[in-house]
Formats: sequence, structure tokens, C-alpha cells
Amino acid sequence: MAAFDLTCADTVCLSRSKSGSVLRNLAKVGILLAAGVLVLSGCEETATKQVQIRPPATTPAATPAAIKGPVPLPAQPPSQVSLSHDTRPAIDILIEAVQAKLKAGQQEYQAGDVDKARVDFDAALDEILASGFPSDFDPRLSKLFDQTGEAINSYEVAAAENRDEEEAQAPAQPSPIDEIADLTLPAADPRLALKAQKELISAPHDLPLTVNESVLQYLSFFTTTRGRAIVEHGLQRAGRYNDMIRRVLSEEGVPQDLMYLAQAESAFQPQAVSRAGARGIWQFMPFRGEEYDLERSYWVDERSDPEKATRAAARHLRDLYAMFGDWYLVMAAYNSGPLNVSRAIERTGYADFWQLQQSRALPKETENYVPIIIALALVAKAPAMYGVQVEAEKPAQVDIVKLEHPIDLHLVSDATGADLEDLRLLNPELLRTTTPDQPQFELKLPAGLLSRFKGSVVQVPEDKWTDWRLHTVADNETLSDIAKHYRVTVSAIETANHLEAHSTVPPGFLLNIPTVPAAVRLVHYRVQRGDTLEGIADRFDVTVAQLKRWNLIAGAHVVRGVQLRIYAGGGPTDGQGVEAKSTPTAEPAVRGVSARPSPQEALRHRVEAGETLYSIARIYRTTVSALRQWNPFLADRSLEAGDVLMIQR
Repeated sequence: MAAFDLTCADTVCLSRSKSGSVLRNLAKVGILLAAGVLVLSGCEETATKQVQIRPPATTPAATPAAIKGPVPLPAQPPSQVSLSHDTRPAIDILIEAVQAKLKAGQQEYQAGDVDKARVDFDAALDEILASGFPSDFDPRLSKLFDQTGEAINSYEVAAAENRDEEEAQAPAQPSPIDEIADLTLPAADPRLALKAQKELISAPHDLPLTVNESVLQYLSFFTTTRGRAIVEHGLQRAGRYNDMIRRVLSEEGVPQDLMYLAQAESAFQPQAVSRAGARGIWQFMPFRGEEYDLERSYWVDERSDPEKATRAAARHLRDLYAMFGDWYLVMAAYNSGPLNVSRAIERTGYADFWQLQQSRALPKETENYVPIIIALALVAKAPAMYGVQVEAEKPAQVDIVKLEHPIDLHLVSDATGADLEDLRLLNPELLRTTTPDQPQFELKLPAGLLSRFKGSVVQVPEDKWTDWRLHTVADNETLSDIAKHYRVTVSAIETANHLEAHSTVPPGFLLNIPTVPAAVRLVHYRVQRGDTLEGIADRFDVTVAQLKRWNLIAGAHVVRGVQLRIYAGGGPTDGQGVEAKSTPTAEPAVRGVSARPSPQEALRHRVEAGETLYSIARIYRTTVSALRQWNPFLADRSLEAGDVLMIQR
């Protein structure tokens, strides 16, 4: 192996009678009203906040009874509502205008003209946002606000709410234990009992092995077509990690046969993820991984690092043995947690796994868990005896690069010729296609490609390793062809490569491609047990204040199971691609749409799959019309994932 060093202040309560329909709409489309939101924090008590609003001076309408005290509205009248020729209250004029645009959009949408419908829906929403009236100022306006938002999002937002950054995030594999442990098995084949007993006598093992009815049931299953496929897949994968796992388990002083626990958990797939959120070949839950120093951030999850996770698992198993003094109880505690096993022992008085199983004192999955591991160990030690044929995979041969700067795997692929998916498989702890900004991060390359990487990547400035690509010019390929492929300009390529205008480049020439600087990524994160706002903020490189603003959290806690919207990396970026620590505030704002953003005011937002102009406008407290004006290319086509929008701040 070669190595190479490169240098709830106020919570707004909605009454059940008045706001039930609003909440249902919120659940559908995720619209957060400016003064009528259901706060996501885990506060035990809430208090009603009085909203103070005064209508414009020219409006004769009285302030609604539920609203007390004056709060000035914008000095300029709404740009889209003329008050000079209409003596009606401004709110009535506004509602009429919004209703007209909403109705027109609905008719166009039903007629199949989605593009025209979107224009009218956007215009209806812009009427409300630009008017200066809070959405809950009038019940009619509140209803229209909900209807407009739902119309805009009905055909797009569902994808955004359910997606999990499929393109950017590392793929996950299902966990085998989820399938095996839930099976209801038939009676065991009695003919296997004699085979298993003979094997116990002849096969070397350092973990207590036994054969009883529970173990025989799984042995019988593993000789069926379905069960044999599960075993063979795991034993094939075991070849990649067998030597490493046995070495680490030996170094930590625990039985080497515990490696079959990993086979049951994951079939030795580093990217295996269970229904409960456990990850990696040892299926660590987030809180347990953190307990054993497995880093989990926006960029990496070391639960998927085979060697680091193996060392953490060995130490956890050793700690459990110090608690229970019995390897079967250790395995049960690894599956369901030491507290569950301790309570089962206290309730029954039995410190014996088989007695606890007979007493039904443990969860069903745990009752099956230990027999599964014993059965897998028996099959793995004598596969031919059980009709299992295995050709074990070979350990991956790699070179290691120690990085001082983050780098995009696409650039690594360009520089080495290695397939992007192969790079991900060699570095399964990476959650993104970019390595973390972590000194001496060890990136694994396919063996033999180290010198090629060194020779190619050196021509890209280190501060561009996450933004630029490399491209080898093909026969008959022009700069114009290349620019179109990467969606950049020819002049940008010429500048990045110090070429004169209208230059031609020969086949085989390696070009720098200055792609768009990295921008904000929208992440949907489901709050898990043990999560805190501080921990989540640290993981995604944002602040607690930003998390609260983006999700309208008023208190110090967040409820388990809630899905948070996070703009990873610290929020919007400025015109040079540098993180901007200031973020959109939670208060409503009205933004002008007449001026193009100047370079120092421009932010960039990279569009994620499922995002809409409406959802992005809500993020930055601006309007859809403003987004269209700042980004003229939207006049010719619809918004697409990967687009980078300019945002005026």
C-alpha cells in the first residue's frame, strides 16, 4: 500500500376550531405562515402571541377585533394594487386580484397548460407577498395564501419532501438482519442435527457454539434456495474484510468468531442501512457510534468505514462482556441494548440467554438474533456440508492519498480514470462526492493509479478542487462542444487554461473545466433519538440560530421524528462562492424586483431535485417574479435540478 501526502421565545398557538384546515394544508405543502405556524420545537407549554397590525392610512376598514395596537405597514402602497381609482379597502382589492389570478391558473392547469398555470400561480403569490399584508390579516387572505401555495406545490413539492439527496448522497443497501430476524420458520430438519453435532466436535471455534431447536431452524433455512443465497452473498463479501476483521478483533481481545455477527447484520456491506437507521457492516445506531468515536457529519459517516467501525464494535463487545460475562448475552445486548437485557434478567432471575428466550423476556428479533449468528458460524466453517458454494472476494488493493484540501470525487475520477462508483465503494464512509475539509484525510484510490493522480491533479489549483473538473479532449472535439457538455462558456475554459481566444486544442489535451462554484445544498434530515440542535448544527456545519430560522423553532429542543430543512454548509453563499454567515430572517419581508443584483450582493443557490421557484423564494424571503428577473434564463425554460440561481440580498 502506497501513501502520498498532498499538501420558545414566543410560540403562536392556533385554535383547533379556527386553524384545523390551515394545519392540514401545512402538512400537505409545507407552507409556514408568517404568523400562524406550528412550531417544531419540543416545548411543554405554549402561549398565544398577539399580532399587532394597522392597515394603510387610506384604508377605511377597521382593524379586526382579534388584532390590537398599531404596527406600521410599508410606506409605499402595494405596487400591484392601485388605490387611486378604487375607494374600497385595500384588502378587498388585494383579495379580488389574487382570486382572479388563482382562478385563471387553476383553469389553465386543468386544461393541461402547466407553464401558463405556473405563471398565474406565481403572480397570485407575488400579489400577497408584495402587498405588505400578513397572510393571516384577514381569513379570506389566509385561505387564499394556503390555496395558492398548495396549487404551486401540488405537482412538485411532494418529490422535494420525500427525496433524500439521491444523486448527491451515497447509495444505501438494505440490512439483511431486517429480513432474516422477522421470518417465521418451519420446524427444523432433524437430519441436520447430526451434521451440526459432528461439526461442533471437529471445527475450531473461539465462541461458544451450541445446537438446539432454534439453531437448527435457521440451519434448515440456510439450506433452502432463499437462505442459501443470503449465506453465499455474505460469505463472498466476507473475503474483502476477513483478514482485517480478524486482526482487529484479535488486537481488541475478543473472539474472532464474532465476525459472523457482522455477517448477520450486514452481509459485510459497508453501506447497509437498517429500517431503524443503523449503518455499516456492524450496524451502529448513531448514538452508539458517537459513543465509540465514529464521526458522523454532513460529509462522512464513519459507521460505514469498515476498519474504524470494526474497532468500535470490538470495543463495544468487550465492554458488554465486562457487564454480562456471557457471549450469548453480549450478542443479545448488542442487538437490543444492554438495558433491555439487564431488565429481562431482573424480571426473570435468569442470566442465561436460552432461559430468557424461553421466558419470552426479550424482543422477538433478539430471541432470533443469537441463533442466527450461531447458525451462520456453523455454515461458514463447513459450507460444503450444507450445500453452500462460495468464491470469496479478494480484499481491495488500494493506494492512499493524504489530502490537505477537500476534493470532489468527480475530479479524482477525471484525474485517474477510475470509475466514480468504484471510488465510492473504496471510500464508503463518504456521504457526498466531496471529501471533508479535514487535514490528512485518507482517500483510497485503486492500486496503481497514484502516480497518474499526482501528475494530473497538480494542474488544478488546490482551492478549485471542489469546483473544477478535468477533461481529456477527444478526436474532433471543440471547445464549444466541451463548454456545452459542462454548461459553461468557452471563454471561461480559455481563461482557466490560459488559452488565447478562438484557440484549438489537440486530442488528448487535458483541460481545466471551471464549473460553477459549490452552492447551498438543501438537506431533509429526520431528527433521531439523542439528537440535539447543537449536535445537528455541528454535523451540517451550520449554526443553531440558522436551524431555528429555517424551521421556525422557538425553543431549545427539537422533537424526535421531525423532518428539518437544512441548507448545509452554513447557508447561502456570496457571489464568489464563499459561505455567507448571514441567513434569511424569520420575519416577513418585502423585496423590490426592479434592480439586478450587484456582484457584492449576489448569492448563489444550487437547485436540488424537487425544489421550485416558490420554495426557493420562501427560503430567501423574496418573490418568484424577482427570481425570474434576476435569472433571465428562466424566461426560456423551466427550473431544473443543478441550476444555480442568483439571489439578491
